[in-house]
Amino acid sequence: MKFTKMHGCGNDYVYVNCFSETVEHPEEVAKIVSDRHFGIGSDGLILIRPSKTADFEMAMYNADGSRGEMCGNGIRCVAKYVYDFGLTDKTSISVETLAGIKYLNLTVKDGKVEKVRVNMGAPILTPSEIPVHMSGKPSDGIDPDDGDQAEPVIAQSLQVAGKEYKVTCVSMGNPHCVTFVDEDVRTLNLTKIGPDFENHEVFPKRVNTEFVNVIDETHLRMRVWERGSGETLACGTGTCATVVAAILNGLTKDAVDVELLGGSLHIEWDRDANLVYMTGPATVVFNGEIDI
Repeated sequence: MKFTKMHGCGNDYVYVNCFSETVEHPEEVAKIVSDRHFGIGSDGLILIRPSKTADFEMAMYNADGSRGEMCGNGIRCVAKYVYDFGLTDKTSISVETLAGIKYLNLTVKDGKVEKVRVNMGAPILTPSEIPVHMSGKPSDGIDPDDGDQAEPVIAQSLQVAGKEYKVTCVSMGNPHCVTFVDEDVRTLNLTKIGPDFENHEVFPKRVNTEFVNVIDETHLRMRVWERGSGETLACGTGTCATVVAAILNGLTKDAVDVELLGGSLHIEWDRDANLVYMTGPATVVFNGEIDI
């Protein structure tokens, strides 16, 4: 199987051009290629496929083989791949995902894509659609049967492994739990904390968790624990969810730079149109071939 390894702010995936390659049992292939000792090493596998409803389709699999709905850093790399490797000559493209069709604008320099701006769509705040079994009303607590009219979960208390956190829950096509913390996120033991959030009973499809410091009203620092992959150096949808959460909590302006372990992303929430935009880099690491 021919592949290209790429990353967006250190969030790395193995990409396969399914216009020319066939990948059977991608859930198992994802586990093989993601292994950082016996495989290629990545946060997962992304297949670039033909689409009947968009220019391309992105099928994303986490390192544990589970299918992911959407990956913000991954979709920027898809845009770079299809342009740099000649699958399109357009600088505005559409990509089908399990979270819907996303629209991307490519900035090209010297014939190569340098950065990509992605229309990530509208944030989802309705608890049952995220999904999260909580209500925005503090007295309600865990509510597995909350309806579509339940209030958004904004700065609500959640007990995780015996500690209370204030959490804000947002979906950007996949579920996110954002918590703003006073301690420096760079010192947190995410290997211990992350799984407790990911597998908490209030998240029926597990959850991605963002731990965030507010630097100022236009600057955040974030670390992320992704369901199915563990800690990653960046998460595009998580960064978008974090900025939405920060704005809902009155902590930042509507355009924010977010510092991640692997780099920085610029996020804007156009609240009039209710659309979130993400701008960031995409990088080719190397091309190769592996026997599966």
